[in-house]
Amino acid sequence: MEHLHNGFTLELCPGAFPLSTDSVALSGFVSLPKKAAVLDLGSGCGTLGLLLCARFPLCTVTGVELDESAHAMALHNARVNGLPDRLTSICADLTAIPSLVPPGSYTCCISNPPYFAAGPQSKAHPTARQEVHCTLEDVFRSAGWALRYGGDFYLVHRPERFAEACSCASRHGMEVKRVCLLRHKPHDPISLTLLSCRKGGKPGLLWEEMCLFREDGTPTDDYRRLYHL
Repeated sequence: MEHLHNGFTLELCPGAFPLSTDSVALSGFVSLPKKAAVLDLGSGCGTLGLLLCARFPLCTVTGVELDESAHAMALHNARVNGLPDRLTSICADLTAIPSLVPPGSYTCCISNPPYFAAGPQSKAHPTARQEVHCTLEDVFRSAGWALRYGGDFYLVHRPERFAEACSCASRHGMEVKRVCLLRHKPHDPISLTLLSCRKGGKPGLLWEEMCLFREDGTPTDDYRRLYHL
């Protein structure tokens, strides 16, 4: 069991991807208006939904998750944290979003999607990190459908796929508005990119950086903020 901000807890089903820096960083990167309706694409056991509910007490989060065990655990996590009215899960393929929700239904979409293309080169990566069931294009297509005009899509991904993500955003009516580059230490290579894409947004890009540890291994202010220390 993982202990989260504001007394929330997270339980994971066997084989589920553990709580990791990418989910924590993405939840800390998100900015939501009051009473935001959020759609989590590929929501797993409800990790991002719990993290957002802990930060934003008036938001609601709907997860879409293909794996039945993870979907069931997300519903369990909602119950044990007293969030059945704020956090829910739909067991479905996120590529089916157009048949699941009306267009423009959500204030915000979020996703921590598979990072690695399917194929022989990705056999070492868990299924949750392979594009077996959905591609980056699929994720952006679903977000573009579900978002209202002016809504934001928040995504975490590998830096080597940044250009591809920007291209996908443009094809599905979104403009990249914020990019945050995350490093573990000051002189380390970038390990993650966090993107905020606005449906119908005008050109204009804000660059940010986060670093989790100083050279001596002590946590930075960014780390302490993300982990609420």
